[in-house]
This record gives sequence, C-alpha cells and structure tokens, in this order.
Amino acid sequence: MSAHAAPRKRVTLAELGAKKDAGEPIVVVTAYDHPSAQIVEAAGVDIVLVGDSAAMTVLGYDSTVPVTVDEMLMLTRAVRRGLTVPLLVGDLPFGSYEASDEIAIATAQRFLKEGGCDLVKIERGGSTVDRARALVQAGIPVVGHVGLTPQTATALGGYRAQGRTADAALAVIDDALALQDAGCAMLVVEAVPSEVTAALVPLLDIPVIGIGAGADADGQVLVFHDLLGLYDGPAAKFVKRYAGLREEAIAGVSAYASEVRGGVYPGPEHGYGMAAEEAARLRELLAAR
Repeated sequence: MSAHAAPRKRVTLAELGAKKDAGEPIVVVTAYDHPSAQIVEAAGVDIVLVGDSAAMTVLGYDSTVPVTVDEMLMLTRAVRRGLTVPLLVGDLPFGSYEASDEIAIATAQRFLKEGGCDLVKIERGGSTVDRARALVQAGIPVVGHVGLTPQTATALGGYRAQGRTADAALAVIDDALALQDAGCAMLVVEAVPSEVTAALVPLLDIPVIGIGAGADADGQVLVFHDLLGLYDGPAAKFVKRYAGLREEAIAGVSAYASEVRGGVYPGPEHGYGMAAEEAARLRELLAAR
C-alpha cells in the first residue's frame, strides 16, 4: 500500500454480495497462525478461512478428522490477532456439531466469542441443513460446504471429485439450495465438475466460493501451504503453486547449519561488545577470584 492510499475498510457480507452481483471475483485463502494472517492481510484478500485442513498442514495429522475444537480455537485466535480487514471464517471440526442443534450452537458460539470469527463453516447437506438452520436462527452466520467434504471423504469414496453424473450433480445442487434456504450466508463448493458450478451459481443468491470447482464460482479459495509450496503432502489436481517456500526454507536453514558448523556464523558483526575499561575491569574481577 502506498503512503497516500486509503486504508482498506473491513470486508462485510453486503460487500461480498455486491461483488457477486457485479461479477467481481472474491479472494479467499486459509491461514492458521499469526504470521500467515499478517501475510494474507497484506496481500489484500477478502476472506480468511481457518480451515480444518490445519490438521494436516500444521498439526501433522493424516486427515482432518482428528483435529479438536480446542486445537482449532487456538489457531483461530492467533489468526484473529493478525487480521483487521478480511472476514474471518472458522471451520467447525468433525464431531463438534453433528450430534444435535444444541451442540452445534454451543460449538459455534465458542468460535465467535473465543476465536473472534465472523462466520463458521460446516460441511455437507442432508442433516447438516438442520444444523445450519439452527445456527442461523441462533444469530450465527454460517458458510455451507458441498461437493467433496473432507470430514466425510471415506463415506464419499475417498478424496475424489463429486457430482460427475447428472444424478450426483443434481444432489450437490439440491444440497446447495437447501443450505441457502436454511439461511447460509455463503457456500463453498469443492471438487465438482465445472459444469456443475456453472449450473449452480445462477441458482443461488449467496456467494459461491469454489475450490477445484472451475472458474464460474463467485470466488476461489486455496490452502495457504499449498499455494506457497510449504506442504509436502500430496496435492489435489486443482492446486496451483505460486511459490516454492519449502525449498527456500530448507536451503536457508541448511546454509545456517553449514555456517555454524564451519565457524562462519556468528561473525563479529552479529555480536555485542563491552567498553574496553569494562572488559578490563571484568578480567580484574575474575583474576581476583
């Protein structure tokens, strides 16, 4: 931002609706800690998602299922402290909202009160539509999620595209419409054919954020560690790497280790000194012992 540029105003849901109506793409990215939040804030994104993908990218789990509410809240609070402009969305992790409306509301309230979220995200259609409706009626803004839903990927046959037949595509669209009817303020559509997204977007009044769903979505979301090349796990087909920070980080740490082992670092310029008279005085004190 230049010295004369006006500071960005905090993003609102009304602004996102206006972007949808104007055909102006919405930019969404994940973040999981304070430094990544500061980076995406400086990059000018519209929405930041503290996704349960943190289970794999940050916490070392092999899927999103094991991550807990407390773990997600710790990450969410760190992100909140790094943001001022983008909307903040928190993922409700697996097992934290499915059992009942009361449990869903209690969990979501923690994400708003303790995590500082503006909205919460839940996965799937079906019974989740009832949870979404209960959350909205409790005054909690909700983002729905259809298509590939990683929390239940096993039941869907693994991490694979959904909606590839006409009947399956219609089921995705019906879930999306039901979530909008339940009061969701936004929808994430993941890993569906572009034709499904193109058919779905005109049917919805709320913004549709795609991930592996083609260019017809109202906005796009990618995982911070994927787009910057920090995550060394398998990448989905839809991931595009915009940087190779993992390789750069390894090279940087390797160079440091080499200089330490070679006696190059630290050099004189990296240290602190004493006044000559104080150094002499110290030697005298030590000699007196």
